[in-house]
Amino acid sequence: MRKVTDQSLEIAISVILRTGVSIAGAVVLFGGILFLLRHGAQPVNYHQFHGEPPADRHIGGIISGVLAFQARSIIQLGVLLLIATPIARVALSLIGFTFERDRTYVVITAIVLAVLTYALISGAIQG
Repeated sequence: MRKVTDQSLEIAISVILRTGVSIAGAVVLFGGILFLLRHGAQPVNYHQFHGEPPADRHIGGIISGVLAFQARSIIQLGVLLLIATPIARVALSLIGFTFERDRTYVVITAIVLAVLTYALISGAIQG
């Protein structure tokens, strides 16, 4: 197995970040174009706020909406991918530090990953 170096870890992390942001941006752009094609001519009422539909507030509803080709759900999926990108970066860092046998950074990165995961799960339960 190839030895993990700081440079190879930095390159892998940069690829994860660039790829994640690019994919998330493309998904949001596609969903936005689809939304405008379907709803762009509808009149807008700025006097009353309408939040996201309940189906687009939970991951299961978003996935169902994406499979049904609903524009709002596709946009929400892009936002989820954007949120997942830095979490994937922290997870990759944890794996890299584990292979480097750097215990201090493994512990710190594991704590950061646990906090991120807790915040994401507790926000999903409350929201």
